[in-house]
Amino acid sequence: MRKLKLSVLVSALFLLIGFSTNAQDAITILKNMDDVMYSPKDMTGKTKIILIDKAGKEKTREADIIQKGTDKRIFRFTAPSSQAGIAVLSLPNDVMYLYMPAFGKERRISSSVKSQNFAGTDFSYDDMESKPNSEKYTPKLLETEEDKYVLELIPISKKSSYSKVIMKVHKTHFYPISAEFYDKGNRKIKEGISAYIKIGKYWNAQEMSMTNLKKNHTTKMIMSDVKYDTGLNDDDFTVRKLKQ
Repeated sequence: MRKLKLSVLVSALFLLIGFSTNAQDAITILKNMDDVMYSPKDMTGKTKIILIDKAGKEKTREADIIQKGTDKRIFRFTAPSSQAGIAVLSLPNDVMYLYMPAFGKERRISSSVKSQNFAGTDFSYDDMESKPNSEKYTPKLLETEEDKYVLELIPISKKSSYSKVIMKVHKTHFYPISAEFYDKGNRKIKEGISAYIKIGKYWNAQEMSMTNLKKNHTTKMIMSDVKYDTGLNDDDFTVRKLKQ
């Protein structure tokens, strides 16, 4: 009887150790991914946005992006003229502003509407937010494939429109490869794919795509003219700058 109790205790201990190690590995993987995505001091670049409907018809837009650290970003459309000037400012503490030139003033984006799509794309305001994933999600390592880790990410915020995100992370370089987004009913609603290249010492998301599975609509973002560590300062990320 004592041997049986000891055996059960040892088994339980190994299960707990295994669970703790698995959780720690998932946290480390997610933080390593954040380090890759947010390692530059700052970044500037241009983006070509291609909207593809279910019939395969394409619409093209252009935008500029500037980013500093892990929590400051401005995304601004530059073309076509009907979209030019529309911009989103992402700041620390989940603060986001939208600027619409037609109205001539900024509007703070509340947490309740961050699940809405940004300017007709398949990326939500939440997807566009500049914030480390390790601060947005609680990770779990589901499996390890030959060249990638598979993580289950549970949103920390109860206001998130996602119930979970299944993300694949490159096993060696720790950049995100793909992501599946699930709604509160646990239905897969979006799929994202990323292609990274190395520019100098940093990994850059050269192309990202997001597909809305219900609408069969895809948005591709293709980065160009990327520059790192140019000396952007905090004054470049203000509401005043957003409106310029």
